[in-house]
Amino acid sequence: MSDIEKVKKLREATGAGFKDCNLAIKESGGDLDKAIEILRVKGISKASKKMSRDAKEGVVVVSGDDNKTSVIEVNCETDFVAKNDDFISFVKELSELNNQHSSNQDELKKAVMKNGQSVDDNLVALIAKIGEKITIGKSKTIENTNGINNHYLHTVVKDNVAKLAVLVSLDTNDKSDTVKSFGKQLSMHIAASNPLALESNLIDQAVIDKEQELVAEELKNSGKPEEIAKKISLGKMNKFKEENALLTQAWVMEPKKKVQDIVKELSIADLKIKEFFRIKIGE
Repeated sequence: MSDIEKVKKLREATGAGFKDCNLAIKESGGDLDKAIEILRVKGISKASKKMSRDAKEGVVVVSGDDNKTSVIEVNCETDFVAKNDDFISFVKELSELNNQHSSNQDELKKAVMKNGQSVDDNLVALIAKIGEKITIGKSKTIENTNGINNHYLHTVVKDNVAKLAVLVSLDTNDKSDTVKSFGKQLSMHIAASNPLALESNLIDQAVIDKEQELVAEELKNSGKPEEIAKKISLGKMNKFKEENALLTQAWVMEPKKKVQDIVKELSIADLKIKEFFRIKIGE
């Protein structure tokens, strides 16, 4: 086999550029296995140099079914790469593995992809090939054997790949089209309204404390009597909690009603919103 044929074979096996493959063939003395190892090591070196950069673009990908649904975020540096075919192919396969491993990222990084290499090794190779920092971000899996899961994608890049994703899990024995339709609408509501928690008492205390500080600072120089300032502060905090808890948010499709009113109007005795998860690139 000539060196040119070896370079071609090496490119097909690794996806690396002609120049890198040619140098690897020369460095390995024509040994393809050694050349692959040389490229792998160089890929790790290239990848490590890129890890100090910012990766604020990317995509989120959803996989699974009505009972087990997962989403995973994969970041890159530019929107151009987020639409790259190699990048999309990687994140779609990664998403399926993420669902299989229930968003356990330690297991996921060691999982074997279709080419026989681990996720970690494929990630390093992809960084070396594309030339941008690529990182695996947040992930979430929701399992529900007593109800039904729904999801919604916004700003879709391709198939199940998008810029924003919402997972919603409903507890109910009712699997009718009415419930499925509500689940889809609720997912869209969450995408638009970005609630912080299901109920106000579940909002992160650190978020509550920060908002309280902002309100106190706002009222500090208002000149209002202390008792009145306290009442205003309480009112503002109650409004903040109401507007950021899913059940008490104004229903996007009918703002005069709250989400909990819509649930009640469905008249499905065992219907409950179990949990939700919203993820958006750049947030």
